Amino acid sequence: MESKDYLKDISEIKNLMNKSSRFISLSGLSGILAGIYALIGAAVAYWLVVEYSKGTLILDGKVFKLVILDLFLVAALSVITGILLTTRKAKKHGAKIWDATSRRLVINFLIPLVVGGLYILIILNQQKYGQTGALMLIFYGLALINASKYSIGDIRYLGFIQLFLGLICAWFPGYGFWLWVLGFGVMHIIYGSWMHFKYDVKK
Repeated sequence: MESKDYLKDISEIKNLMNKSSRFISLSGLSGILAGIYALIGAAVAYWLVVEYSKGTLILDGKVFKLVILDLFLVAALSVITGILLTTRKAKKHGAKIWDATSRRLVINFLIPLVVGGLYILIILNQQKYGQTGALMLIFYGLALINASKYSIGDIRYLGFIQLFLGLICAWFPGYGFWLWVLGFGVMHIIYGSWMHFKYDVKK
């Protein structure tokens, strides 16, 4: 009987240590909405290129700037939505939204993402945009994997999927747009739904 109590105590201590070292208030619903934003943004970008550029995207043209603005708005909406929903979830469970663990999460997520973003801007400035979609997927995947050490470990699987899609995109750059839609749009909705029902609904 005592051994069972010891095992129970050890299990509880392990759970407390895991919670203290990982930020577990990420919202699955924010992933779903990020995917929806990406699909809408992709549809707008496709319409801009097909309708106004006749299928050809010129780097110094007006349409290209509109597409970049479109991507920026998708990213901004995703970040804002993620912050709002995650803050709401943290308050609901009485957890801190900004502490040492969440800071480590943000820093480890941003390092690959910022480096990747700067690298993409550099090659775009050099008028080399054939691998842009692949690089977005790859660096985003690396960011998720890097951040998973300080959050729900399941997000690393989404990171691996993004890496895989990025490598396929690098091999078949002609399908870059559709692989980007699959990675940032469809996979976010699928993965966000899974995370929502696994972690949010039950709790």
